[in-house]
Amino acid sequence: QVQLVESGGGLVQAGGSLRLSCAASTLTFSNYAMGWFRRAPRKERAFVASITWSGGSRYSSDSVKGRFTISRDNAKNTVYLQMNRLKPEDTAVYYCAADPSGIGYASLGAYDYWGQGTQVTVSS
Repeated sequence: QVQLVESGGGLVQAGGSLRLSCAASTLTFSNYAMGWFRRAPRKERAFVASITWSGGSRYSSDSVKGRFTISRDNAKNTVYLQMNRLKPEDTAVYYCAADPSGIGYASLGAYDYWGQGTQVTVSS
C-alpha cells in the first residue's frame, strides 16, 4: 500500500521558516510528479506547488511564489517544501500528493495518492 508521510510542520512566528518533508514508500517515486496542497480553516484544499518526476520543472501558486520552494530527492523518495517569510495566512494543514502523469498538475483530481497532512501555524 502506498504511503506518503509528511513531517516538519509546527508553530512559527510570522517571517519565520519551516521545511516540510514527505517520504514515500511502496511507490516508484521517480515515476510520479509530486505536489503540495493546503487546506486553511474554512477553505477548500488548494494547490501550493508541484514538481515534475525529474525535478526539471516546478510550479507554484501566486500566493507563495518567491517564498516557497519545492524540491525532491529521488534517491530518498522524498519531496520537500521550503517555506520562507511565512505569513499568518499560510496557516493550514499541508498535504503532499503523487501525480502518476509525472507532470504535476495544479488540479487535485490529478493526484492518486495523498498523505495525512501536517499542521502549519503561523502566529502574527
